[in-house]
Amino acid sequence: MCAKIETQDNKAITYEGLLEGNKAWVADTLKEDPEFFNKLSAGQAPPVLWIGCSDSRVPANQITNTMPGDIFVHRNIANVVTHTDMNLLSVLDYSVNVLKVKHIIVCGHYGCGGVNAALGDKQVGLIDNWLRNIKDVYRIHEREMSTIKDPVRKSERLVELNAIEGAANVMSTSIVQNAWAAGQELSVHAWVYSLKTGLITDMKVSASNSEDLSPVFKMQA
Repeated sequence: MCAKIETQDNKAITYEGLLEGNKAWVADTLKEDPEFFNKLSAGQAPPVLWIGCSDSRVPANQITNTMPGDIFVHRNIANVVTHTDMNLLSVLDYSVNVLKVKHIIVCGHYGCGGVNAALGDKQVGLIDNWLRNIKDVYRIHEREMSTIKDPVRKSERLVELNAIEGAANVMSTSIVQNAWAAGQELSVHAWVYSLKTGLITDMKVSASNSEDLSPVFKMQA
């Protein structure tokens, strides 16, 4: 029996169809580059770590026009960066200390369901505890957020601030600070992607050393 899956545009696909799609992709890829998978299987040296949202509409490679092997990816609900997330910290440590990535990008997206849920007061379930991190971003910037009356713009601004605070949290980790202290080439950025236009906006908060860190977060190597 064929298991049907409804996509966002109501186009039915099947479980088996996913496997067939894989075969078609392999065939098309080999036509363009017969050595593609041999080269890909030899190892990875991506210059970028991408910390993004789990939203299925925001795939890192497609929206940046890059290939498999170019971006090391970590995704979670609403691209939250918190210092108690061992999954994220493990990815960060591996990316910085083993893969030696040159750029770390925290990328949010407008219309984020996690951010919108954090703006509300309804219980969703277990995820409420995760969204508390975004509510903390709101609290930190409450003076600004309270002046925004338009609900769409309020959501968009919280998306931006969540990405900015996420990048700041990456910068303040011992992993990144130790890399900077050792002279490693490493920059951290905050971006926001628009589902409506397909374009990425740079939030202009990039850092490549610890000079921009608040003194309370700075650590001696």
